[in-house]
Amino acid sequence: MAAKKVDSLYKKRSDGRKMDEIRPIAAKVGVVPSADGSAMFETGGTRAIAVVRGPRVLHPQNKRNPQKGILRVSYGMMPFSVWDRIRPGPSRRSEEISKVSEWALDAVVDLDAFPNTVVDVFIQIPQADAGTRVAGLNAAAMALAHAGIPMKEMVSAMAVGKADKTIIVDVDKDEEDFHDGEGATDIPMAITSRTKKITLLQLDGKISTEELKTAIEMGKKACGDVLEVQMKALKEANTEDKE
Repeated sequence: MAAKKVDSLYKKRSDGRKMDEIRPIAAKVGVVPSADGSAMFETGGTRAIAVVRGPRVLHPQNKRNPQKGILRVSYGMMPFSVWDRIRPGPSRRSEEISKVSEWALDAVVDLDAFPNTVVDVFIQIPQADAGTRVAGLNAAAMALAHAGIPMKEMVSAMAVGKADKTIIVDVDKDEEDFHDGEGATDIPMAITSRTKKITLLQLDGKISTEELKTAIEMGKKACGDVLEVQMKALKEANTEDKE
């Protein structure tokens, strides 16, 4: 475990990254042809796939909103996504991530033109190496855009953490599992592309006010890098559709 510590003196990590450097990322839309919209987002060893269905009439009727459509998000990790097999079905963690992802995306999705309908977003994690909720959010935002769902702006997400008392961006599983005297700290966040508003900010662990400010600034910069990859994937898909 000692080899996985962050060397704060020489500003490097076990995989050679700088403190503010994200893992290699990749993105692609249209990965599920039968869906209304779909996307894949990958960062390091974490991969997320998102599928969009809708807008479609919401059932049962008593859950409909006559003023606008509603957004529903479902997040889940596949049983083989980690070394230890995950029990199939919903869990408290998956339900919590589903809800915070829904809130983060609902801030930019505009469903005013679709009363009494629902747009479902299904996020699945086939491969996990930390940062699954932010990878899922990135895939979901692209899938919504690919489906032609009206959006005020794009959402990009990234996790920041603290390892060995040092703030680092895009924490991997080894860094996430490392516990110093204060315990591990994880800060997933999501930022909008144009107004730079925070639509998701969670904190698990201990961190000072000044460290949190630093973490948010580092997260915003990383989200900018993610946004470039998201937009490139969407533009490539539009080009392919026109050909």
